[in-house]
Amino acid sequence: MILSSNRLSGHISPNLGACTQLMVLHLEQNMITGSIPPIISKLSNLVELRLNSNHLTGKIPPQISTLTNLYSMNLSSNQLSGSLTTHIGKLSNLGYLDISGNRMSGSIPEELGACMKLEALKINNNNFSGSLPGEIGNLASLQIMLDVSNNNLNGILPQQLGKLGMLEFLNLSHNQFGGRIPSSFARMVSLSTLDVSYNDLEGPVPTTRLLQNAPASWFLPSKGLCGNIAGLPPCYLIPLASHHKRKTFGLLLPIVLVVGFCLVAVIVVVIVLNCKKRRPQESVTAEARDLFSVWNFDGRLAFDDIVRATEDFNDKYIVGTGGYGKVYKAQLQDGQLVAVKKLHQTEEELDDETRFHSEMEILSQIRQRSIVKMYGFCSHPTYKFLVYDYIQQGSLRKTLEDEELAKELDWQKRIALVNDVAQAISYLHHECSPPIIHRDITSNNILLDTSFKAFVSDFGTARILKPDSSNWSALAGTYGYIAPELSYTSVVTEKRDIYSFGVVMLELVMGKHPRDLLDGSLSSEEQTILVNDILDQRPTTPTTTEENSLALLIKLAFSCLESSPQARPTMREAYHTLIQRPSSNPYPVPFSALALWQVMNAC
Repeated sequence: MILSSNRLSGHISPNLGACTQLMVLHLEQNMITGSIPPIISKLSNLVELRLNSNHLTGKIPPQISTLTNLYSMNLSSNQLSGSLTTHIGKLSNLGYLDISGNRMSGSIPEELGACMKLEALKINNNNFSGSLPGEIGNLASLQIMLDVSNNNLNGILPQQLGKLGMLEFLNLSHNQFGGRIPSSFARMVSLSTLDVSYNDLEGPVPTTRLLQNAPASWFLPSKGLCGNIAGLPPCYLIPLASHHKRKTFGLLLPIVLVVGFCLVAVIVVVIVLNCKKRRPQESVTAEARDLFSVWNFDGRLAFDDIVRATEDFNDKYIVGTGGYGKVYKAQLQDGQLVAVKKLHQTEEELDDETRFHSEMEILSQIRQRSIVKMYGFCSHPTYKFLVYDYIQQGSLRKTLEDEELAKELDWQKRIALVNDVAQAISYLHHECSPPIIHRDITSNNILLDTSFKAFVSDFGTARILKPDSSNWSALAGTYGYIAPELSYTSVVTEKRDIYSFGVVMLELVMGKHPRDLLDGSLSSEEQTILVNDILDQRPTTPTTTEENSLALLIKLAFSCLESSPQARPTMREAYHTLIQRPSSNPYPVPFSALALWQVMNAC
């Protein structure tokens, strides 16, 4: 039930509790008043609940903790009050929780640390008080963000926060935290933002790669923080304890300054002289280095490191070649492996530049664990490349073409892989604003790590679907995965990703591209072959549970391949279909009796 962005008013009807099969309830951005009725706890199948941006008052009913299937709950931007129930830890499947912008008070319950699947937690802009519980550090899946800003929290920051190794956005600002920033923060290697401004913190800022070029606004105003960050005093300038040390420091400071000034002057002269002697190529390299822009890296050092690690992009480091560029494997000086995608130099410079900056615009916004992470990029006519996290196993297509790896990629892993890809595309279509269309979902653009977890990659052809602009675009994509409507229209919608996803699902089931099923080349006799006969024979025979999941997957795949874009499901609907347990379907598809001629009619 999606009734968002209307002018609905009045209270939420208690009769809603009779809709026991409801999985999605969106009532956000309306003018609904009153409280959240406890009867909502009767919706035992609820997966998504969005009541944000209304005029709701009262407390969050504790009965909501009985919704054990709940994955996403957004109650932000209302006038809710009271405390957060200690029973919140019972929501074991909760992945997204947003209660920001309310009037909630009391302490943050330590039981929140039991929601082990949380990926994003926003409780900012409330009146919470007390300390931040160390149990928050148990949320190992917390990746997208942790925002507790603009509350009345105090005490010291718990060392346990350093265990959040996947977290990318941490906002602790506008509270009353005291003491030091925990040294364990240096282990949070995925952080792209750390805001501790407007607190009472003191002592040195931890030395991490993230904080090497951090803006001072993350730490100011500050009464006692120090470190190698613009706007903060160096830690050696903190007043010394004894009078003798202060006197000695006062005598040495002028000498140090004079010597330091002389050294700087000599260095500047040497640099100026060397610049005049540089070869043209070195000048280009220096200019490219200045244009190198990254997150979590020092730009100048990272550029030199990447050119060194690839021996100026020597072919022996190539791990893949695509339509837009070559991918190199590079090991940086700190031991980290990255993938460097160097774009081809073509005569279509405008198209290349548009494609390149499109990828930058998109990837700089994306924070999802099944989408390959981008660290940085360099834009220059001679050096145009992107730096990604290195995914060890390679593409899904290469895995399916390798006999041994295809056996190891069993049915359980393949079903989980489909779920990961569906969740990633659903995030692009429904969680990003404006929505993002990938436009080239293929088995080549799905990368696998050594445990066969999937990562969606290669956004070189992606385009943001902006509501205030035309959606017309040149044809882009890979033959065999392009939706049929692209042959007679160039309008870009998310339904083209749905079609490509359907092709990938069948490819995963069959172990090869389902070309014969898509082009209608099967004879009438071949069209009656059972689904068992099209399954990839390399993995072991699927169990009964896996058969039910595969039958559901095949049925969903053909619904994604509908010739009419309007008849295809949305990716959110597809993802919710996949995460349902097969036993929860009162009318399961009989796996052994499902014939190709039946499902082909759906095409």
